[in-house]
Amino acid sequence: MSTLPAGTADHVDPARLPTLVRAAQRGDALAMQELLAALTPYVGRLAGPIALDDGQDAAQEALIVIFTSLRQLKEPAALFGWARAITVREAVRVARKASRARPAELDDVPDRGDPQLSADVRDVLERLTPEHRAVLTLRDLEGLDEQAIGELLALPAGTVKSRLFRARRSFRKEWDR
Repeated sequence: MSTLPAGTADHVDPARLPTLVRAAQRGDALAMQELLAALTPYVGRLAGPIALDDGQDAAQEALIVIFTSLRQLKEPAALFGWARAITVREAVRVARKASRARPAELDDVPDRGDPQLSADVRDVLERLTPEHRAVLTLRDLEGLDEQAIGELLALPAGTVKSRLFRARRSFRKEWDR
């Protein structure tokens, strides 16, 4: 039995996932629709912090790649890990393409739980490179270790570790601005 990322259990039973993927790979429209319902929130949650304002576009691009490449997936139980790799790659690509840097100033840091806090965090993320947003998202949102992040991004674990260090340092520097 495979474990599914948070928020996807409502859409698909983990025990049915391999059967569902195989049916979708054969072109079953209902199976594809069910997979889309399961993958969309997950892909959106990953793409948003990396591609920021273009998060929805990045999620859509990732879903297109996932579904056009679905027949290449050899192990159906690996669907979410495979989709994660595609999503991160597409989100970084879309963010690079947009290449917008909108510096903003943080006057007062809000209290924890204040809705302004998430807006401020997003503002700081906007000032980081897509690569830095990707490693921060994978490490701090997804909880992946350096080795897993390296496999997803096709980087050595040492490079991921140094990129994560620089991303956190940049985040702190921008936060303190």
